[in-house]
Amino acid sequence: MCLLETVPGIDRIGAAMLLVEIGTDMASFGSAERLASWVGICPATTRAPANAKSGRTRKGNAWVRRLLCEFAQAASRTRCALKDKFSALSIRKGHKRSIVALAHKLLRIVYAMLNHRGPYQDRTVDYEALVVQRNAPRWLKMLEKHGYLTAT
Repeated sequence: MCLLETVPGIDRIGAAMLLVEIGTDMASFGSAERLASWVGICPATTRAPANAKSGRTRKGNAWVRRLLCEFAQAASRTRCALKDKFSALSIRKGHKRSIVALAHKLLRIVYAMLNHRGPYQDRTVDYEALVVQRNAPRWLKMLEKHGYLTAT
């Protein structure tokens, strides 16, 4: 559950609800595409005249789909790569379709995280700089306390 909380937009209660619905064993789904199909978050690929694809989502697990759309809504308001993805999509596709596309991306991220047991790493955030920025005052204070630095 703590792994899922590293993804922007997913909180503790949402992570718990998602894990209750899909579980932690991703081997039962086989791939992220099958999980997305089970949830019903991937667009249907019905063929129409002139090979046009419909943009409607399939029937699936409505609870997980709603959760993922809420996560996508929250992630679209954070400072991360998911916000950039949402911004790029919303120009072309509109708000609602962009939320569904972002929810699909979040589900693929969750699948990969649960499959590999690793935390989410955003490509736009410099985690080392954040740690240094957050902890540098405390580190300097401790160095001064133990006599390694003099207050200037």
